[in-house]
Amino acid sequence: MEAASTLGVPPAAGDPVRLRAAFAHCRQVARTHYENFTVGSWLLPRRLRDEIAAVYAFARGADDIADDGEPGVDRLDRLVGWKEKLLACTRDPEAVDDPIFLALGHTIARHALPVDALGDLLEAFRRDAAGETRSFATFADLLGYCRYSANPVGRIVLALFGYRDAERQGRADDICTALQLTNFWQDVAEDHARGRVYLPEEDLARFPASREAIAARRANQDFRDLLAFEIERTRALFARGLPLAPMVIGRLGREVRMFAGGGLALLARIEALDHDVLHARPTLGRADLARVMWRGLLG
Repeated sequence: MEAASTLGVPPAAGDPVRLRAAFAHCRQVARTHYENFTVGSWLLPRRLRDEIAAVYAFARGADDIADDGEPGVDRLDRLVGWKEKLLACTRDPEAVDDPIFLALGHTIARHALPVDALGDLLEAFRRDAAGETRSFATFADLLGYCRYSANPVGRIVLALFGYRDAERQGRADDICTALQLTNFWQDVAEDHARGRVYLPEEDLARFPASREAIAARRANQDFRDLLAFEIERTRALFARGLPLAPMVIGRLGREVRMFAGGGLALLARIEALDHDVLHARPTLGRADLARVMWRGLLG
């Protein structure tokens, strides 16, 4: 398959030394938080790693504001400031004094990145900081949150490779949402301890004894049935999204298969634990990760 065409606008000329230092700063942010820097894995081409690091550093900074925040400083106000920097760097990246936004502005210009997707990420962080994501009434509400918190990542990566069509974006949305849901099912106990329940209220009502199971951190049959129910529809999302892999160029296709495969393997691990994620957090061992890698590489 031929590589997608590049539709980006050449960035404005500036100080190349300053720009290299900005990208180096973003790479350092990525390395510092390497355990979360999944979209910058070694499978992606070297030519895009600086740009991916810039996007990651932007998201990491907003995440830190939403989750931590400095004492006495309003997190929502700081996120507004972060968005103002985003908009400023799209107008003239050389005019911003933050190395993250200097690198991001050049990345946006070079690859015509969807600024609305970057803004959607900020909306997810705003909801987190405002306490709007501690519970969800319906599964549709939860999917609506994933639209902002997860799906923009896939759309940004697609744009870096030159893909902007609705069909590929829809497939990527399914995979990104499925990965986020998998993480929610994996972390039910930890999220509850932080005052967050991502299992929709309508599903908890369908399996009413699951509420006491979560509170006591002791799985019962209703809780196991609830997790089985959530896993089934999460798998359906992975199935809808996986046709994206052969629709994109080689390395990105392998990356799609690897991440979807990792999510599916984690769902299988939850099932192997009889859906008891309250007693122990399910993870993938080295053997599981090796299988995911080879399945991704070999298709």
